[in-house]
Amino acid sequence: MKIVFVYWGYENAGSMLDLRGYARAAEALGHEVTIYGPPNAAFALDYSLDLESADAVVFVFEWTTQLQFGDRLDWVRLLQSVPRNRRVVIDCDGAYNEKFEFRGDYNHKTDDLSRRWSEVCDSISDKICQPTLRPKRKNVRPFLFHIYDPTWESELDFSNKEFSMIYVGHTKFRWHGMSQVLEAIAPVRDKVGRVGLVGEGWDHPLEWTEYQEIKADYYVDRDWLRKNKFEALPAVPFREVTATMNKGVFNPVIYRPLFELLDFVTCRTFETPAAGTIPLFLLDPRYVADTFGEPALALTFAEGDRPEKILDVLARPEHYADIVRNIRRDFAIRHSPEARLKRLIEIIEE
Repeated sequence: MKIVFVYWGYENAGSMLDLRGYARAAEALGHEVTIYGPPNAAFALDYSLDLESADAVVFVFEWTTQLQFGDRLDWVRLLQSVPRNRRVVIDCDGAYNEKFEFRGDYNHKTDDLSRRWSEVCDSISDKICQPTLRPKRKNVRPFLFHIYDPTWESELDFSNKEFSMIYVGHTKFRWHGMSQVLEAIAPVRDKVGRVGLVGEGWDHPLEWTEYQEIKADYYVDRDWLRKNKFEALPAVPFREVTATMNKGVFNPVIYRPLFELLDFVTCRTFETPAAGTIPLFLLDPRYVADTFGEPALALTFAEGDRPEKILDVLARPEHYADIVRNIRRDFAIRHSPEARLKRLIEIIEE
């Protein structure tokens, strides 16, 4: 089967590592995966405009709902290349829902935008998927989409870490969670080594994030970061994400509030356990137990003992590494690229 993904790719964000895993799994299983668009060596993926032999077209909506390449005729070509029942929409941002607002986060600013986007998705396919086991709409199919790729794994070796904590991710809707993590470090700052925040917006706001209608979405208290010697570092290409995470003894796993509300999984759900680091979850314990297993509850930030938890992880990383190894073994089976691709093919053929 030849599957064409439609996806807006970024060099330093999004699900590019996932798509590489799908492509490798497809080759191993006798299938083919391409990404719609002209060849682009920077992304290290098989981009192609060839739709002649496509068996299915999968629209992955994340970050943007526009086509990265081409014009409106490309929409026509994509929709005409395969029948409606061979098209799949994967809504990675929770936009295919009623308008939600939660802790300052939102999927749409108006009910009208929500309705219009739902109409667009419904016009593409009857197979609408979201990366959650608990979709809000009855017609949405659970499909976790993001993968755990064992080739990402780094050794859990804590003998020579550059950072006590590092976080890789941009600032959009992240301050609510990140501020809780950093406020837990602040009282014991003298006992914690380097703390790095890697991504766009931590050091200074990007010009386009200063537009009044979205400025609050990217809020960061940069003066407070500098006062507490939390280092803001530039974004890294997607191919360097897990290697960068590997520089820290622990990495906080925080989601934008909307994704917490919707019980979504994200790239970080699977990338963090693969890196040679300890994930610390600032997430609902029910979600942590369901997603990572009951033993992973030992890796959560309890409300009252967050500074103590951080110091204990720094003092005994090998103790917590055993939990991570168990997560890896489980994820390598249930969330492998091959397992995810097989499930996608089942959805296509239903």
